[in-house]
Amino acid sequence: MKTDSGKNKPTDKAAAKSFFYWDGDTLVLNILGKPSAKKDAIGKPYGHQLKVSVTAAPRSGKATDHMVRFLAGEFGVAAADIEVVFGRMNVNKQVRIKAPKRLPAVIAQQDLV
Repeated sequence: MKTDSGKNKPTDKAAAKSFFYWDGDTLVLNILGKPSAKKDAIGKPYGHQLKVSVTAAPRSGKATDHMVRFLAGEFGVAAADIEVVFGRMNVNKQVRIKAPKRLPAVIAQQDLV
């Protein structure tokens, strides 16, 4: 999806309601995190967020760090290519993934629409 002249915001109303959008080759993803889960997993969209569960406990940002490493593997990028924009110490997060090499099914399906 296109952005409005580099302001990192979706240009149309449909994009604003999605849990992700593209800023050039960077994927911007809104996440609802679930720490202390039984397994690391990418779940289903929940409103304007994507549920992501991780096994790490929410202590001093360790669950977010674990989530970044997990997402790096899922998207085929290095952990350094994922920036936590906000929510490092909160379940509501936004991350920017630079040039993902793979897209999980939940995003690939939405991207085709």
